[in-house]
Amino acid sequence: MNVKTLCLAILYDENATGYEIRKLSVEGEYAYFVEASFGSIYPALAKLEEEELVTSQVELQDGKPAKKVYSITEAGRTAFHDSLFEELGDDVYRSEFLLFARFAPMLPASLVETRLNERLEILDNKLSGLNKLLQKSNTPHDTWVIQYGMTCMKVARNYIATHMHELIALARPENRAAEAAE
Repeated sequence: MNVKTLCLAILYDENATGYEIRKLSVEGEYAYFVEASFGSIYPALAKLEEEELVTSQVELQDGKPAKKVYSITEAGRTAFHDSLFEELGDDVYRSEFLLFARFAPMLPASLVETRLNERLEILDNKLSGLNKLLQKSNTPHDTWVIQYGMTCMKVARNYIATHMHELIALARPENRAAEAAE
């Protein structure tokens, strides 16, 4: 799945500006599917418009710049539906946290413990956000997807909570960390 497909998915539900598509793909209900930056959304929308899968309309706003609102066409709906039949790629998982954990033996134990606790808090906040989405969910398929995501995050949270002592033990004691920094 690519950014064009993500744009079609969002527009399948409602008309949106490029900014709104970005917001939904970063912090909204589409944030869990495909990574999309402004630098990839606007070219994708231009290509979709060129292919007549979406249309756009400029809306004037009082005291603000005009905004371009995109709508999916019937051909866009068909293209999106057809894309769901394509073979799925692997899930992509990248994590700065895991890079940090990989080098925990080079770091002071107190820093490792702090980062682990921060990660637990981040996961708690994400779970809370997903729980709010779950409360708003009005379809069984949305509920299924949200619960799948929550389950994955709960497993990660549980692993950190029950095994954090192991990573902290691998880190440098405070006095050795200070020596290594010199």
